[in-house]
Amino acid sequence: MADIAGALGPLFLLILLGCVLDWLRQPGGDFWPRLERLIYFLLFPAMLVSTLATADVSQVPVTRVAVALLGAMGVFAALLWALRGWLGMEPAAFTSAFQGALRFNTYVGVAGAAALHGAPGATVAAVAVALMVPVVNVLCVTSFIAAGTLGSGSLGKSLAALGRNPLILACLVGIGLNVSGIGLPGWSAATVELLGRAALPLGLVAVGVALRPAALVRRDRGIWASHLVKLGLMPALALALALLLGLDPVSRDVVLLFAALPTATSAYILARQLGGDAEMMAALITGQTLLAMVTLPLWLRLAGA
Repeated sequence: MADIAGALGPLFLLILLGCVLDWLRQPGGDFWPRLERLIYFLLFPAMLVSTLATADVSQVPVTRVAVALLGAMGVFAALLWALRGWLGMEPAAFTSAFQGALRFNTYVGVAGAAALHGAPGATVAAVAVALMVPVVNVLCVTSFIAAGTLGSGSLGKSLAALGRNPLILACLVGIGLNVSGIGLPGWSAATVELLGRAALPLGLVAVGVALRPAALVRRDRGIWASHLVKLGLMPALALALALLLGLDPVSRDVVLLFAALPTATSAYILARQLGGDAEMMAALITGQTLLAMVTLPLWLRLAGA
């Protein structure tokens, strides 16, 4: 447990640092929104390209990792939709609960995998991102369409934004460079790697800045259902699938880590843009991020035992 705490503790401290900086209104102005855009559109994609373009992906059991992660995600996506009537939620609130249960914070996931298992962990994490990001985005946009919260002009914009998602494009570029054998020639490898190194610490601080503690006063049934799925039921199913599939310890830990991650801060933006309950989304992001500081080490300890 000490090793797990030692790996994840610094990540959580960076998130809390972000909370403190936001409370102090530092650096002020529009610094944080601009930094978040830089991380999302340049630094984190650079990290994905650097990892995927040069990694020995043949050492990763891609099919079994996909079955464990996407299988767990698909089961709970279907279950949540089936229980929509029982939850008794308005369409906008349901889409936020749906996002909260399925989306994951990529910054925490990749940073955690690298902290736990070094380069092999980062490689499996990059593969997990490549597998999960397109699927979770399609599922969440579909939930807005099915719930009827989109205006007539929003569908085309949503699908276009999905096609321009920088994380999806970065994964495609990295995999293409790897499969083609081109890799990152010359100085490009060191340059892209340096850019990527800045993504995780800055991304974690930005996660903390995005938290809204005031939103925690909200106690809807959908919030607790989303917390239960994201931090309890989904990691339990993913771990069971990982064990049944005989995944190696590194792949197993990364699968469990990504299944147990708190929801993504970007879900708040999507909720605002596509007619979701943005206030509820803020409560989900904040609550899950704080709860995950306890649940993530416990799940990883259970897997190791």
